[in-house]
Amino acid sequence: MLNTASWGSGLRQGAWALLLWVTVFDAGVTFCAAEHASPKPHNGENSRIALTQEQLLKGSVPDQPLDDTAVFAMPASAAASTEEFEGRLTLGNLEENDRFRQLADIFRIIPAGDSPWKHLPKFDYEFVQDGSYLVPVQQGLTITGSLSWNYLIGPGRIWQENSDAGYVRASFPFALIQRNQNCVHNGEMTFLFSTRKTPNVSHVYYQITQETCYPMKFDLWGMASATYSPNKVAHANELKKQHAQEIEHRMPTKPFATLAKDFPNSVIDVSAFAKAYKHPEDISTYGVVINGNNYSTACPTRSGQYAFCEDMRLPSYSIAKSVFAGIALMRLGQTYGTGVYGQLIKNFIPAKFVAGNWDTTTFNNVSDMATGNYNLDAYEADEDSPTMDTFLIDETLEAKLVDAFQFKEHYVPPGTKWIYQSSATFVLTQAMNAFLQQKRGQDADIFNLVRDDIYKPLQLTAGALTTIRTSNSPHGAPSGYYGLFLAKDDISKLGNFLNDSGGIIDNTQVLEPTRLKEALFRSSNAFETGVPILGTNSASALGAPQSGSGHAASANTRRYAHGFWGKQITTAEFPEYQCDFWISLMAGYGGNIVALLPNGVTFYIFSDGKEFPWTNALHELAKLSPMPNKSHAATRKLFSTRKTRGII
Repeated sequence: MLNTASWGSGLRQGAWALLLWVTVFDAGVTFCAAEHASPKPHNGENSRIALTQEQLLKGSVPDQPLDDTAVFAMPASAAASTEEFEGRLTLGNLEENDRFRQLADIFRIIPAGDSPWKHLPKFDYEFVQDGSYLVPVQQGLTITGSLSWNYLIGPGRIWQENSDAGYVRASFPFALIQRNQNCVHNGEMTFLFSTRKTPNVSHVYYQITQETCYPMKFDLWGMASATYSPNKVAHANELKKQHAQEIEHRMPTKPFATLAKDFPNSVIDVSAFAKAYKHPEDISTYGVVINGNNYSTACPTRSGQYAFCEDMRLPSYSIAKSVFAGIALMRLGQTYGTGVYGQLIKNFIPAKFVAGNWDTTTFNNVSDMATGNYNLDAYEADEDSPTMDTFLIDETLEAKLVDAFQFKEHYVPPGTKWIYQSSATFVLTQAMNAFLQQKRGQDADIFNLVRDDIYKPLQLTAGALTTIRTSNSPHGAPSGYYGLFLAKDDISKLGNFLNDSGGIIDNTQVLEPTRLKEALFRSSNAFETGVPILGTNSASALGAPQSGSGHAASANTRRYAHGFWGKQITTAEFPEYQCDFWISLMAGYGGNIVALLPNGVTFYIFSDGKEFPWTNALHELAKLSPMPNKSHAATRKLFSTRKTRGII
């Protein structure tokens, strides 16, 4: 059972923060992370050599990107702000005073000459200040009207340094989101302000040197002219309250390396988790959720450590098929009864769009990626086809529905053959939306249902409460197959909610429990849950057909059910284990994995090198507690036993 109040009690004692140096990854890299604690007085003395007051007021662009921590992190000696920021920040000359360095463009989207792809879009947003926090009024995905980019802006920090001669220094994280796509390019901005000085705001320095985006990578940095328009922001106190509650309810976080210290008898090797990666530089971050703690690494960029690691946005890609579309159907099942799983798709999609044979295809069939309709038989061949490319690029609801039903060249009975199609989840999402509107009226929205009934009670971050919708509009239809933007705390809470809490929030069952158990492959009929997965490729979320060091995998050890991937770990394929067990995986394009393990541990890693080597993590996490082969209740007993032995 998940008690959201227990995590945050006592965390937000004040607005200030102590800065702790912690070791991350296996290379001994250190970074500065914020821990919420009681305010402590500082005098603002800081030997700043990067981006001084003079440089920000002058507005000259550096030749190369600057060190993230040195420029954007609040230093340990920072003094409390003597002024309060409330009003609108507008940036100018965004196409004139910047630098762009292209690193990868696999789909050849960025033109050789100047283009909107190489600059920030229009920036004009309101902020309020809550203690030492700078809080954007509009968080979540923000539609800019640009043909290339949208924004996602996060909460930042405000402080003073003596060398700034009376100005107040501010910084905050932001992300560029490719229009109609899930790619995230994470950056930061910083500036000086004072209503007592002229000018009342400096130039704004911005920098992007990190992404979770396999096909497109670049560095972008520059100086923008700025206008600060102080004004009273509507509902400012409510915004501050909401942000304070978000901070208070974050899951306790520890440096990843402390797993070995907290579990001294486990002999866990914290360096093993990334060793199997051929390109570890493509890893954005990773972590382990156990006993209500999020053990997490830092967030490396090409210019040091990201100053706002806890607020770095990570793209869901197809993890949304699990934590949005998959959860949505479980929520409908709990609310309206399990009969919803057998509802026919054709009864909820306008007939003019339906092509192929959907006469008996149910919500459940589509959730299992077994619609019965397909074009290509090979592993994920439909997903990688030009037909799917058209679907992914089109923006309007009507165009996407037409595209989604173009997989119609072959037919088998629904529920018998696994064919992975993002378009199928889109169809399911629209069908669930129509079902919900029949129950609650035309204003009902399936994403808002999940947001209000699941995400908000879990206290997910404000940036996670929106999704990509059709027509590049906040009023479009939710996509379902991708389109969430998660922070590490969001991932940890969702993993814990699914894996360890049984779909219960504050003593209330919010997900239909039988379907959830099936999605976790913990029911007695796991061998029959969903449909078997045949075939593989180099970027398979489940890895190669033989992932272990023993014999080749036997038949029916890879399945897909209700938006989740299942893999049976057998003693034949993995001789290091003493019993057979199933694990459930949520996977996203490029290298994103969230593993829900039957010993109660959740492991997540976000990367963009098209690598999915999760078996090393499984091996190490089995050292924390044995993997049970019967029930998750046994797991809870094992944890209780280990606690009494003083291991935790």
